[in-house]
Amino acid sequence: MSTLSFDISSISSHFQVEGRFTRAELCGSGHINDTFFVEFKPKRKIKRYVLQRINHFVFKEPEVVVENMVLVTEHITKKLSLIPESDYRECIRMVPTQEGNWFYRSEDGNYWRCLHFIERTYNRDNAEIPEDASEAGRIFARFQNFLSDLNVNDLKETIPHFHHTPTRFAKFQEIVSLDTFNRAKTCRKEIDWVLGKEPMTKIITSKLADGSIPTRVTHNDTKFNNVLFCEDSDKAICVTDLDTVMPGTILYDFGDQIRTTTSHAAEDEKDLNKVVIDLDMFQGLTRGYISEAITFLKKQEIDLLVFSGQLITFQIGLRFLTDYLEGDVYFKTHRECQNLDRARAQFALVMSMEKNEEIMQSIVNKAVSEISLNQK
Repeated sequence: MSTLSFDISSISSHFQVEGRFTRAELCGSGHINDTFFVEFKPKRKIKRYVLQRINHFVFKEPEVVVENMVLVTEHITKKLSLIPESDYRECIRMVPTQEGNWFYRSEDGNYWRCLHFIERTYNRDNAEIPEDASEAGRIFARFQNFLSDLNVNDLKETIPHFHHTPTRFAKFQEIVSLDTFNRAKTCRKEIDWVLGKEPMTKIITSKLADGSIPTRVTHNDTKFNNVLFCEDSDKAICVTDLDTVMPGTILYDFGDQIRTTTSHAAEDEKDLNKVVIDLDMFQGLTRGYISEAITFLKKQEIDLLVFSGQLITFQIGLRFLTDYLEGDVYFKTHRECQNLDRARAQFALVMSMEKNEEIMQSIVNKAVSEISLNQK
């Protein structure tokens, strides 16, 4: 449905917002939901909110998405209340409906939620310097740390098997065999490369299954543009986009940070020579992450941090390629073959990580050693 058809003023009125509606602006570069900045004017001041339409074709149970979000934000808010001089901006705050619910279902069947706009912050799509990567790593680890004592069984899966690579791989094999849109001939090289990677798909899931690594409350979409930075200090202050917060492993979170933070190429870059890992950015990301995560990480998780980047990047590429073969039904596309270009870029980044694996592991080992020593 076109976002232009939404009556944002009317939808906003179903939430406990302050003042009269003045304007709305479509924003964001996400593939799934529609997000609007909405402005109201109570008396002489301006009050801003974030209004989001939850994509109920992707999230089959929007109520579960909201329930998880409420559980997590309330848990973090309580934690922050116990920290002297904490900044309330460190956690998303939801706005209830006029009836006291946390989402509104419009007459056309769409699900909406409303959030307080976090003032004096900004975000951007890419990390520009290692310090940016460090801050992103730190704030996501802090987010995980806040949730480390939340009962993981209280949360539900918003998308079943979201990061379960064997399931994604099986779906890929099925779609390749069907080849409904006759597209396999355009990417046979990529298909064969993916099929040769099957052994890596089971490494993390098998360790989760046997308890070698713990199941935790995780974000599951740790792109750099899901970090808000403080305008006054340029320090990361908040994690956004909590749709996929659910039980998982921090390895998927850190792996996706490697994918989205350590390469300067666009996600759909056609010139694959540009798709390489920046080791300085990886070092910044790693040190920032370990500085907060060292208190709760287990050795088995630390040992897989480097591999997690390879796996999650492979998995995202696998999803892009599957969607391309399936007719572009999941990820938003703006041009022909965009999902295929996205897949190729992800696979090129995996190859760059594999080439630099030993150096990356030495960076992790050094960060763990130095940070552990400093905390003693």
